[in-house]
Amino acid sequence: MTTKSLQVAIQLFFLLLFGVLVMIGKPQIWMILFAASMILAFLFSRVYCGYICPINTLMKPVKWIKEKLHLKDHEVSSFLEKPLTRVLILVSFMSLFLISVMSGKRLPVLPAMVLLGAILTLFFHEELWHRFLCPYGLFLSFPSKKSKHFVTISSDLCVNCTKCANVCPSKAVIRKDKHEILKEECLVCGECIRSCPTNAISYK
Repeated sequence: MTTKSLQVAIQLFFLLLFGVLVMIGKPQIWMILFAASMILAFLFSRVYCGYICPINTLMKPVKWIKEKLHLKDHEVSSFLEKPLTRVLILVSFMSLFLISVMSGKRLPVLPAMVLLGAILTLFFHEELWHRFLCPYGLFLSFPSKKSKHFVTISSDLCVNCTKCANVCPSKAVIRKDKHEILKEECLVCGECIRSCPTNAISYK
């Protein structure tokens, strides 16, 4: 089994697990899993995003459908890219989730977040969700800055072909003298690693 195939298998497993937990009314178990992922992010960066997150998993087939239908990405309002917007979404998400837990009412907060991310991907580049809107990503970005293991680009091998930047769903690849990866924005999805013609990118 290739690394990509293994990744897809893991993603599908957690997507199924997420669906089961939602159906049986135990979304708090998923939040415990996410909390554990936040702690692990100090060691392994945003592995949650690249391998576990059901939103990111569903974004892939949505993106494939969009490409098959030749749908173009719409321009993003500058308001959506403001930090305040992400904070507002985070506060709303946490408030609704706490209300759901404390009241015992089964508000579809987590499924709504998954649906929102998938729908937005149909009209906008994935970066909008990953980098500006996702509340999970905001939480994970802080420990990921201090992560011991992360995706990095070897400046000695990088030829500035920009292939990694073109495939990065969160636009975490930036260019200075050579291309570099923003640790806190990297999803550890491996797209850049698979696209690099000189094997300059690796997860260390």
